[in-house]
Amino acid sequence: MFIEHLSLTNFRNYRHLDLELPPHVVVIQGDNTQGKTNLLEAIHFLATTKSPRASSDRELISQIALQEGQAVSRLLAKVHKAKSDIEIETVLKTERREPLPNGEEVALTVQKQIKVNGILRRVPELMGQVNVVMFTAQDIDLITGAPALRRRYLDLINSQLDARYLRLLQRYHRVLSQRNHLLRLISEHRAHPDQLEFWDKELVESGSYLQDRRQHIVTALRGLAYLIHWELSGGMEKLEIIYLPSIGEKGESHGQIKAEFWKALHQAREKEIDQGMSLVGPHRDDLGFEINEIDMSAYGSRSQQRTIALSLKLAEAKYINDQTGDQPVLLLDDVLSELDQRRRHHLLEFISPFQQVLITTTDLDRLEPWFLSQATQFRVNQGNIERV
Repeated sequence: MFIEHLSLTNFRNYRHLDLELPPHVVVIQGDNTQGKTNLLEAIHFLATTKSPRASSDRELISQIALQEGQAVSRLLAKVHKAKSDIEIETVLKTERREPLPNGEEVALTVQKQIKVNGILRRVPELMGQVNVVMFTAQDIDLITGAPALRRRYLDLINSQLDARYLRLLQRYHRVLSQRNHLLRLISEHRAHPDQLEFWDKELVESGSYLQDRRQHIVTALRGLAYLIHWELSGGMEKLEIIYLPSIGEKGESHGQIKAEFWKALHQAREKEIDQGMSLVGPHRDDLGFEINEIDMSAYGSRSQQRTIALSLKLAEAKYINDQTGDQPVLLLDDVLSELDQRRRHHLLEFISPFQQVLITTTDLDRLEPWFLSQATQFRVNQGNIERV
């Protein structure tokens, strides 16, 4: 799988871009703030409808276009796949500001429209059509940041590969919101605890599947990441990825997870009512990372934490390839800046066989000559890209 053509209009600092991309290794060089990361972000957004760094779709639209009034951002990619080529288009359109009676303007909202081969599609129908794996400097937060980041990471992988997972994930969060609302009413004596039975059943049905699939993928990633990390560290470090479910023990079957979920809900009932929120379920899961049996979130060096995050992403790429038969597009943003020479060498050797790798850098000297010799090079400057 590889991106053949990318077209951007009013996306970040790209007013207009039409770019033909070759397969294999693509090196994108440029100074900071010129648009290297924005380019990779656009591809990730087209494949997943999610930005790895924006909190809202509004942030993706060119600031110049927003200042001009009603703005439209358009992203389009033509993708070559083993079985059939595909075209994906996403349009972000701002709604016109309507003044409030007091004269204030309401917040600008953004509508999102997705088309696959010219046909309107919903998000679940897009997921999995094009698979990408993106590494950014912020991915070190997967090791050191909040548990929500690690849960979101597992959800994104599973959602690309399993349409049922995405549907049940969306349902789980709807049920969780309704259940939390009911718990608050009960804590205020405005509802009866018996009303929880329906929402408990819904929470268990969707949540047990999420935990089962998360457990499955962590097991797969653990083995793959161990080998990749061993290579990247020159055989010096043994990586262990640990799934930390909020319910039961890791390694349980789907049926066991369901039974443990019911048990945990009953045990937590009084405390949940007292606090007015759901305290058990996949929304409380986490991951742990150890090297040579030492907790890396607390005691790992920045270089070790960065290598773990990179190993995890490369394991993800290998896993997607194993599951789909298509290599995902690998997007590596400034991946070399904090790696020592040995780890850089092992990384470049690992990624060079991929069907398409887009790697950004400010300094070509960080890339070894043999790697550059097989790469197609582009230079980006203020939202303009030209082939070198």
